[in-house]
Amino acid sequence: MPILDLYNHSEKRRNLAHFASIATLAAVDGKVNPQEMHLLHNFARKLDISEADFKMVMKKENRYPIEPTNSSEQRLERLFDLFKIIFADNEVEDEEMSLLKRYAIGLGYPIQKADKIIEKSIAIFRGKIDFEDYLYLLKK
Repeated sequence: MPILDLYNHSEKRRNLAHFASIATLAAVDGKVNPQEMHLLHNFARKLDISEADFKMVMKKENRYPIEPTNSSEQRLERLFDLFKIIFADNEVEDEEMSLLKRYAIGLGYPIQKADKIIEKSIAIFRGKIDFEDYLYLLKK
């Protein structure tokens, strides 16, 4: 098996795990509203999730572990995606915040840093900014 195939398989697995995390956040309140479903379909395209994998993730409880990356920018991008799904309905529920904190810690952030990033991100997301601005603000 060529090394490129191993890389692609690993990347696909990471993307599927990330998508499952996003889907879990969307369904944490027991239902997925139309705005969240629209975002989930967008994330599925962005992350190259097949229709079969999409349906499997949406039917079953999340069984994919969070796979942290060594890149700080990639970790922040994953959190950015999670914030987008949380803010899809313009409400941040307690269950969503609890799961978000667990995901941030699962991505490799220490508890105190996860709390700070989440706090800053909530303030930023209330203003609806794009990822480049988000990345800049969190690094400052």
